[in-house]
Amino acid sequence: MSDFRQEFIEFAISRNVLCFGEFKTKAGRMSPYFFNAGLFNDGDSLRKLGQFYAKAILGAQLPFDMLFGPAYKGIPLVSAIVIALAESGHNYPFCFNRKEVKDHGEGGNLVGAPLAGRVLIVDDVISAGVSVRESVGHICTSGAIPCGVIIALDRMERGNGELSATQEVHHAYGIQVASIINLDDIANYLRDRNLGLNLRAIESYRAQYGVA
Repeated sequence: MSDFRQEFIEFAISRNVLCFGEFKTKAGRMSPYFFNAGLFNDGDSLRKLGQFYAKAILGAQLPFDMLFGPAYKGIPLVSAIVIALAESGHNYPFCFNRKEVKDHGEGGNLVGAPLAGRVLIVDDVISAGVSVRESVGHICTSGAIPCGVIIALDRMERGNGELSATQEVHHAYGIQVASIINLDDIANYLRDRNLGLNLRAIESYRAQYGVA
């Protein structure tokens, strides 16, 4: 496992973002782990989160011209990421949307740089894919090209069909989905630390709901 992935897991655990136990998902499944990116909720954690996203983006070698953060979660994420990228010598424009269209001032529902070229979408996780679908709509309407999605965690878990949420996005839009970590990384982390109880629970869950 890449060092930054291991560090991210430790960071997420330290902030109670990644927890182990029994948690009921929106799909009604009993998951042995829970990931709540909303708990990265102070300046230091947001700074570090942006740095981890930046490392994942550069590591995935995704070709893009700018970033887009869908409201509301994507707004602080994309802001932190572009700062981290700039600090590492990669300066990119960014844009985010409002939920409500503004009818005064500059108007519209987009804030930041004009959407143009190849646009990388930022999110925390992909569940039903609604945020990605809306982001693709904004990007295409502006004449730009959605070129990929970067998320914090890929659960590698089936949705309503046989594909995972990230696979459904790739299939629907033909764009790559990259992540800081995925469920394989979490399982490897637990295995390396001989945390057998949590590992067995995750392996059992994957056998029932997982995808390759």
